[in-house]
Amino acid sequence: MFISLALLMLHSACGSVPGQTKAEKAGWKLSMQSYTLHRFTAVEALDKTQQLGLKFIEIYPGQKMGAEFGDAVFGYSLTESDQAKLKDMAASRGIRIISSGVWTAKREEWEKIFRFARSMELEFISAEPALDDWDLVEELSREHAIKVAVHNHPSENSYWKPEILLQAIDGRSELLGSSADIGHYKRMGLDPLECVKQLEGKIISFHFKDIAPQGSEGTLEDVVWGTGLLQVDQILKELKRQQFEGYFTIEYEANWENNLPEIQESIDYFNKVVDTFM
Repeated sequence: MFISLALLMLHSACGSVPGQTKAEKAGWKLSMQSYTLHRFTAVEALDKTQQLGLKFIEIYPGQKMGAEFGDAVFGYSLTESDQAKLKDMAASRGIRIISSGVWTAKREEWEKIFRFARSMELEFISAEPALDDWDLVEELSREHAIKVAVHNHPSENSYWKPEILLQAIDGRSELLGSSADIGHYKRMGLDPLECVKQLEGKIISFHFKDIAPQGSEGTLEDVVWGTGLLQVDQILKELKRQQFEGYFTIEYEANWENNLPEIQESIDYFNKVVDTFM
């Protein structure tokens, strides 16, 4: 009995959790970006996230909530009772809503967004603040203890290359960082691996994906991780070198009606690759 108790105490002290993947033990967390499931309601997105065995989700502003919520959409207009109901529904499925985004907002909206994020107990928001709004966004981030992970849409009007973001947040709070979309870097003609290296120490989360040319025009579209152009395995090894800890948010923008099989293949690939070097 004493031996069993000692082993249990040692197990707890080491922080190991039975069934954890090597990625999870390293502080790497797979999360769903609900835009992947934007043809479904937020409640349906929770169900599909649960089907994949994922424990975290980022919900995009404007997603229809579902019949249980009437005409409501996800965002700062949600009532406190609806917020509580949504958190309970997520918890009942073993899921935590850790973030929301991508927010592109007018200056007068940021206060509402941060109050909503705090009420929803989010860790961070994924956002693209206007360059002129950084003083306000930083102040609100500190006040509400909410991180701001800056996204990079594939447009020269955004934070499309790391230098723009790094200059914008230079000397500012450690609560500010990157929500790096590695696919969008490639779509803008950049090397995603080099972008990840540039952002060392500033990455809060990813919009993680792999892409490859599709169709006669060769448009870069989402594919199962490891089958595209993005050197996913090399990016993961680089993140181990950086001692990254954070979220790999799955944004799979293809086969909208039935993309769970491809997402499951991507999750399996992720865990298989990580198992080789962790």
